Amino acid sequence: MSDLLRAPAEIKYAEELDWLESIDDNPKPFSWRLSPKMIRLFILGSERSDGLDRDIAQKWFGDRSFVERSVVTLASDRGLLLIGDPGTGKSWLAELLSAAISRNSTLVVQGTAGTTEDHIKYSWNVSMVIAKGQSREAMIPSPIMTAMETGAIGRFEELTRSTSDVQDALISILSEKYISVPELDSDSIVFAKPGFSVIATANSRDRGVNDLSSALKRRFNFVRIPVMTNKKSEAEIVRFRTEELLRRHQLELDVPPTLLDVLLRSFADLRASAAAAGSDDEKLESALSTAEQIGVLEDAILHSNFFGERALTAHTLATSLVGSLARREPEDLAILNKYLHGVVEPRSKEEGGSWPEFLEGGRDAIATLS
Repeated sequence: MSDLLRAPAEIKYAEELDWLESIDDNPKPFSWRLSPKMIRLFILGSERSDGLDRDIAQKWFGDRSFVERSVVTLASDRGLLLIGDPGTGKSWLAELLSAAISRNSTLVVQGTAGTTEDHIKYSWNVSMVIAKGQSREAMIPSPIMTAMETGAIGRFEELTRSTSDVQDALISILSEKYISVPELDSDSIVFAKPGFSVIATANSRDRGVNDLSSALKRRFNFVRIPVMTNKKSEAEIVRFRTEELLRRHQLELDVPPTLLDVLLRSFADLRASAAAAGSDDEKLESALSTAEQIGVLEDAILHSNFFGERALTAHTLATSLVGSLARREPEDLAILNKYLHGVVEPRSKEEGGSWPEFLEGGRDAIATLS
């Protein structure tokens, strides 16, 4: 695993999944590798009341009911649509579910304006077709078709980014559970095996890009993932991901709790400001998600390690925050400057601590970008 830039969940947590499978004596739907209870435990982590011989770390931070509803949906005849703002952990939850159920989370179609029916059905190896004609051997199955043939979970990322033609093709797959291959004279239908299902994700901010038809909506159960607002849970997520980053880069760098608190409070302040804004011009273009918060901290950690004194400072954290969130000029810079003067400056005088240095770092970054 050390030679992979990013290992999928089934490889990253292979030892843990093997152990859970070895002790799992609960009923399993279809050909699932783990039972619903063990899937929930794998994703949300173990508790003392579970009575296990080892601890299972929490990997996704959210309400238990979201995981349970997702698992129940995948055990039914319907697809699962995870919908929410950017950075709410939809794709990570989909990956964990796929890894726990079928030990393969890589059967993924990425929805874009350029996604075609071939990407969710099949295409052809042109050289083999020229040499031997159209046959099953010359056919290149899509990740969705592979999931059907193996009874696994297929994933469709950013469903609303794909065109209506592609969405319509998905309707027949979810309804009929087979794909017809009219180019073949025999063996021309690929049937789905038990255990096949589709987990799709959709960005709630993409509403209006390519809205889902009512027919497609009926084939999915919706699970809406809200933006994380619980400060304690968000701190756990940020800490969890930061520890992963430090291990991956083999860094020995301390993240002081005071600086983590500064980051959390800054994002909370900016979200409150965005909620109170009267127009889009008064809001940062950033969604201010937990994922973006992690990105700010990761940027600051790497900068401190490579170009600083291998110690994270409030100045570096502020520079990273401004650099990551200022995407429009001059609108975003003006919003961040207003925040520094209206919120951070009074707080630095009242509370002291890391806030004066954070204020200085933010001002320096804005001056550099202006």
